Amino acid sequence: MAAGPTTAEKSGTSKSKGSSGRSSGADARNRRFRVPAPRVVLVALGLVVLVVGGVWALYGSTWFRVERVKTSGTGVLTPAEVEAVAAVPMGAPLVTVDTDAIEARLRQELPRIDSIDVVRSWPHGIGLKVTERQPVLLVEKGGKFIEVDSAGVRFATVDTAPRGVPRLVLDSASSPSLRRFGADRLLREAVRVRGELPEQIARDTRVVRITSYDSVTLELTRGRTVFWGSGEHGPVKARVLTALLKATPKAGHFDVSAPTAPASS
Repeated sequence: MAAGPTTAEKSGTSKSKGSSGRSSGADARNRRFRVPAPRVVLVALGLVVLVVGGVWALYGSTWFRVERVKTSGTGVLTPAEVEAVAAVPMGAPLVTVDTDAIEARLRQELPRIDSIDVVRSWPHGIGLKVTERQPVLLVEKGGKFIEVDSAGVRFATVDTAPRGVPRLVLDSASSPSLRRFGADRLLREAVRVRGELPEQIARDTRVVRITSYDSVTLELTRGRTVFWGSGEHGPVKARVLTALLKATPKAGHFDVSAPTAPASS
């Protein structure tokens, strides 16, 4: 009777089968994920060429260089004035233009500019998008006019008063308010009052006169005056004044300093 395999032989056979299974599995995985060496080299070379080519195109070639500057949004300023101060480096690689420095230079040297966006316009341009400050009041000084915007900023001096912009008269030299609040604070109060006037009343306003923090007077067309009082409750005062002007169109003086008890005469 033939003898069967010994325990040792069984064990060896089992180990051999297990080892062979693991080896074949590992080989299959390696074959599945292995990239042929030549392909790796080609991919690496392609990436290098792309990077070097991109850098050369941006910095070394003539493809993306500054050839023109376009300015938009100007009113009082001219595009030539803005571009002269901007001093955009013509012919420089577009990617190297310092847009922050251009913006800072324009803000510093042209205070009429309220905001400025300096943008790259690929492939050859720089765009300057300007927003100018708009005067809401004028301070007359030495025969000229200082323009004041809605934030109370004095931003320009002009020889001729812009049409439709009222003058600000500060009669506060002897007022205790001047010592307490200062001229700048009083100016901002006047700007605040001007900004809360309805459009039609704003167009008719010729002078905003302020003698103290709580004493603002408007001088309108046709010799009419409005005692506004302080800058508080501006929207309510504006509505009351509009109603008074309609109810008593022939009146010459209006008082809305206490909007709950207005008066006209």
